[in-house]
Amino acid sequence: MKESIFSTARIYSFFSPNKILLGAGAAKQIGKEARFLDGQKALIVTDPGVVKAGLIESVKESLVSENVEVGIFDKVELEPPARVIDDCAKIAREDGYNIIVGLGGGSSLDTAKGASIMATNKGKVLDYTGMDLVTKRGLPKIFLPTTGSGSEVTRVFAPTDERDNTKKVVYSIFNLADVIIADPLLTLSLPPDLTADTGVDALVGAIEAYVSVNATPFSDILALEATRLISENLPMVYAKGDHISARLNMSLAAILANLAWQSGGLGAVHALSYILETECHLKHARATSIMLPHVMEYNKIGNLVKYAQIAKAMGENIEGLPHYEAAERSVNAVKKLLTVVNISFRLSDYGVSKENLPGLVEGAMKQARLFVPNPRNLTEADVKNIYLKALE
Repeated sequence: MKESIFSTARIYSFFSPNKILLGAGAAKQIGKEARFLDGQKALIVTDPGVVKAGLIESVKESLVSENVEVGIFDKVELEPPARVIDDCAKIAREDGYNIIVGLGGGSSLDTAKGASIMATNKGKVLDYTGMDLVTKRGLPKIFLPTTGSGSEVTRVFAPTDERDNTKKVVYSIFNLADVIIADPLLTLSLPPDLTADTGVDALVGAIEAYVSVNATPFSDILALEATRLISENLPMVYAKGDHISARLNMSLAAILANLAWQSGGLGAVHALSYILETECHLKHARATSIMLPHVMEYNKIGNLVKYAQIAKAMGENIEGLPHYEAAERSVNAVKKLLTVVNISFRLSDYGVSKENLPGLVEGAMKQARLFVPNPRNLTEADVKNIYLKALE
């Protein structure tokens, strides 16, 4: 099969944090990293679940040991509403914090990103939804992921606008972390279902970036390695949550996958998932996991060679197979992985029925911007058919 050929007439972009620490026990370094960034008063942004799990204490101790004053904002909500981000930013601004520490999953890290930029920019966070509308650099920020969502490495976050119950997106290089500390020990308390969800969500980002029409030399390399790591390690951490080396590999995979889609872009899986979050109240990671194989089945003829390479990265033997059959094995590989980690990819198993179909289609069409980089064009009828197959 032919290798990817990239145009010499195009300039390819790559965005990444300033520094990444990866390793068991790396979280102990946060105090030193904060002091290096001239952190004097740190606001830890997290959620009640992280506090209950006891993950905050060692982070706080490391900061205090370096004479960094610590405050805690633990009111993060899932799919963070804009009001929560604005409230957190108000505390950071008015109480004189000069560094933000995001500790938790995607919702906590998104809230931390928003609090950082809104502590130094005027108005409300929803004023900045769109591409590169943030005018001032935010407070320095350090992110410690606890779920493997990969949000820690991206230049984007998505506040929920409660006025119309939609997710908006803020793109800015000022969202990039100064330091990421990916410590697999912070993920050991993650239950099997969330381990599965966040692992497959990272896989979604890797696959969508790899087959995107906007794929880059960076995204291709990172996406395939992330796909391989997730396929090999997710079953292990699902089966045995304290498998530290597999947890480390999943942390690395999440970083690679999210760096990949930042460069290559996302596609129809995300377009068809957002409405499931806002209208059917599914968590983001579960929504993308459900839709992944159905969108892949539709998309595969748009890039048979790359879907075949996905199958190979997931351990499928494609030697000597025609392109179509090799590409089909990528869909089968994803379905097998979902089955192993007990994720149903039938919407009907989540209380979604054909009665929801008109609303789902309408909601997905509002995300049509994500159809542009998708490897196959979609019409409204195509979107409807994909949902119908997901309902079967």
